[in-house]
Amino acid sequence: MDDGEVRDALPEDLDRGFVGAYIFPDNRRRRTTGALYLGVGALVLGMSSAYAPDAVLANAGLTIGAVGLLLFGLYSVLAGRKFGLNENEALVAASKELGFAVGHASAQLGWRGLSSRPTWRILAYSAEDPPISRSLVLIDAIDGTTIDAYVEDNPEEWISTSNELDGLEREAGLPESEDV
Repeated sequence: MDDGEVRDALPEDLDRGFVGAYIFPDNRRRRTTGALYLGVGALVLGMSSAYAPDAVLANAGLTIGAVGLLLFGLYSVLAGRKFGLNENEALVAASKELGFAVGHASAQLGWRGLSSRPTWRILAYSAEDPPISRSLVLIDAIDGTTIDAYVEDNPEEWISTSNELDGLEREAGLPESEDV
């Protein structure tokens, strides 16, 4: 096979050029790698214990490495919990928590704590034009409980998108656009 024919490509779920609804990868994928770590760790531990204590190729370092693989595999299996709600359900839960109608909003997935518990971070703006309030809501991705909510007046300088263009067209001497 010619080197020119070999192409490296991103998986479909990581492609930036994808247009459409994005589905966050489920946290359960961690269990697959955890099972691999457990299997390799058990295999290496079994091999190291089968050799004599004074063997050259199997020493205490191999046993310590196998135990490390087993511990990390166990951690990966325990941290790979199934999501209880997706990003759309998290946005709905955040809007119920806030005291205003939500306009623009975005969801980001993060992890918290030693157990790597998945958490949705929802940034939401109020529905006014320009938005008066903004908030950050942390929603647990497993059971859907609200961890924390921060609401503040929007300190950003925004331009209004509804009537701003009409005023600019008048100043430039252009005919005003008709609403469709």
